[in-house]
Amino acid sequence: QLQASGGGLVLPGGSLRLSCAASGFTSDRFAIGWFRQAPGNQREGVSCISSIGGITYYADSVKGRFTASRDNAKDTVYLQMNSLKPEDTAVYYCGAVRMGRGSWDRCVAGSGMDYWGKGTLVTVSS
Repeated sequence: QLQASGGGLVLPGGSLRLSCAASGFTSDRFAIGWFRQAPGNQREGVSCISSIGGITYYADSVKGRFTASRDNAKDTVYLQMNSLKPEDTAVYYCGAVRMGRGSWDRCVAGSGMDYWGKGTLVTVSS
């Protein structure tokens, strides 16, 4: 299973670091994606990071502000979020997909994930 944590209330322009901890499976064989869902909106993909961290994807809306990283020794993936904006307010989720044919497309699209975690709420407000 996956557990996202690190959300909270932050001022516009501030930073937060989210964590996604995996348990019950070997996360270094999985790409991990971050997704978010704001009230009244559909879930959208934010970022993906490959199994060993060599490849990353970012949505245009967060490119240059968010950075994904992972520590496979700790089975944990991080999302560093800087220069936060009110429109970043959402529940953030992480998901895992086993690396293989088509897995990167699945991560970017957020479909066909093998594991999903419960979300963590990020609120950007003054």
